[in-house]
Amino acid sequence: MTQEQVAAYLGVSAPAVHKWEKGVTYPDITLLPPLARLLKTDLNTLLSFHDDLTDIEIENFVSKLEKTVTKEGFDTAFHMAVDKIHEYPTCEKLLHTVSLYLEGALFLYSVPDPKPYKDVLESFYIRMSQSETGEIRDTAILMLLSYCRNRGDFAKAEELIKALPSSPIDRQEQLAILYTQQGKNEDAKKMWESILLRKTAEILATLMSLAEIAVKEHRDDDATFFADQYESFSRQFHLAKWLPYAAHLPMAVERQDKDACLSILGKMLPAMNEEWEPQKSPLYRNLGQNASSFSHKLLNTIQNNLRYGEEFAFLRGNAAFDKLIAEFGHRN
Repeated sequence: MTQEQVAAYLGVSAPAVHKWEKGVTYPDITLLPPLARLLKTDLNTLLSFHDDLTDIEIENFVSKLEKTVTKEGFDTAFHMAVDKIHEYPTCEKLLHTVSLYLEGALFLYSVPDPKPYKDVLESFYIRMSQSETGEIRDTAILMLLSYCRNRGDFAKAEELIKALPSSPIDRQEQLAILYTQQGKNEDAKKMWESILLRKTAEILATLMSLAEIAVKEHRDDDATFFADQYESFSRQFHLAKWLPYAAHLPMAVERQDKDACLSILGKMLPAMNEEWEPQKSPLYRNLGQNASSFSHKLLNTIQNNLRYGEEFAFLRGNAAFDKLIAEFGHRN
C-alpha cells in the first residue's frame, strides 16, 4: 500500500504515515487496532519488533520455499513467503531476496494465471523502489520497468528511467581493481570473473535485441549476422551449451519457418540436458557458480511453451515436431 492509501484508511495525513515509517513519530494508541486490521495482523504481532533475519536465515527460508514449490505447488509457497514478509515487515533483505525468487519461480515453473501473483510482487517492488539501500532500490526499479514495458505502459517506464540516479562508476569494477592492487588475488579473481559474466550477458542481450529489430524491419541479412555473432560469442565465452541457439530460434519463430525451428530445436533441446558447470572453464574457475538447477528448470519451461505456448502453435500437428516433443518429454 502507498502512504496515501494507509492514511485514507486511518483518517490521517500521508505525511503522518511517512513519519511513522521513518521512526520520527508513532501512531496514536487509538489507531493501533485499525492499523492492525489494515495490515492483516493482530496487536501482539504489530507491537512485537522483530530483529531483521540474518543472511543465512533468509537463505534457508528461500531453500524451504523451493522445496515447497516442488512438493506443494507455487501458490502454497507464495502465501508462505507473504506471511514471512508480514512477520518481518522491516527486513528489506528478506523482501528483496524472496521477491526475486518468486519472480524467477513464476517463470521457471510456468505458473498458470501469474497476474495475481505479479500484482503482489509489483507492490513489493514499488515499496523497495523507495529503499535507501542502492542495490535494493535499483533492482526494484528495474523490475518495475520490466512490468511497465510488458503491459505497454511506456510513459511510466520512461518516467522511471529518467528518475534513475546517474553514475558512471561501476562499484564492482572499482572493488576488483582495489583487490588486485592490494594483492587480494582470490577476492580479485572472483570479482573479475563475476564482471566478465555480467558483461558477457549484457553483450548477448544487446545482440539479441539488434537481431529482433532487424527481423521486424525485414533486414534478414542483418538479423542473421547478429544471431551468428550471438552464437559465436556465447561459445567463445564458454556459456551453457544450449545458449548459442537462443538467438536463432525466435527469428525462426517470427518467420514461422517450420524447417528452421525443427532444426534448431533438434540441437537445442538435447543440449539443455547437459549441466553448465562454469567453474570448469578458466574464465569462471573461481566464481563457484553452478547453473545446472536453473538450466533444468528452464528446460521444463521451454517444454511447456513448446506444448502450450501461443508462439509455437503453428508447429503443432507437424509430425516431426510432435515426435521431437515426445522424445524430449520422454528424456525428462
